[in-house]
Amino acid sequence: MHATTGDRLLVHGRTVGQHDHVVEIIEVLGDHGDPPYRVRDDSGHEAILSPGPDAVVRHAEPGRRTR
Repeated sequence: MHATTGDRLLVHGRTVGQHDHVVEIIEVLGDHGDPPYRVRDDSGHEAILSPGPDAVVRHAEPGRRTR
């Protein structure tokens, strides 16, 4: 899994009734775009995340990346 700042991470719910969760990657802490990532959700909460196989990177459009 490779990501850059500004990409979004979609984490699928793992059990019935658990919804998908989307967060913005605000910092890549691993080498060459690898996890872990510092992420921020819509409420402003930040966390360090090492996504599992239930997560998908949605790459940002090149002109829309944050710094």
